[in-house]
Amino acid sequence: MKTTPVLLPKYSRLLATTGEQIKMARLRRRLSAELVAERAGISRKTLINIEQGNPGVAVGNLLMVLMVLGQHQDFAKIAANDVLGQKLMDAGLVTKKRAPKMKNPD
Repeated sequence: MKTTPVLLPKYSRLLATTGEQIKMARLRRRLSAELVAERAGISRKTLINIEQGNPGVAVGNLLMVLMVLGQHQDFAKIAANDVLGQKLMDAGLVTKKRAPKMKNPD
């Protein structure tokens, strides 16, 4: 059985905003939900779930819709500017090394 992730309200709003932006991109292109779903190889219901910000939608389905809308290049921007990661790396934080194995006193 498929489970839907439980998100904090601010992340639910973020998904809803993203879904609305995808819907607006579709409408600006004057494309029907049926046509976009068909071109993306998904059901109309899945497209509606994407446009509503449903967190249970597969990432691949989202990418396919973005490709149909000509917005797939935006997908590559996810986590591209990892400021925190850069700062951690620059600070020289490294993972701890394992302690040497104990030798058996046989």
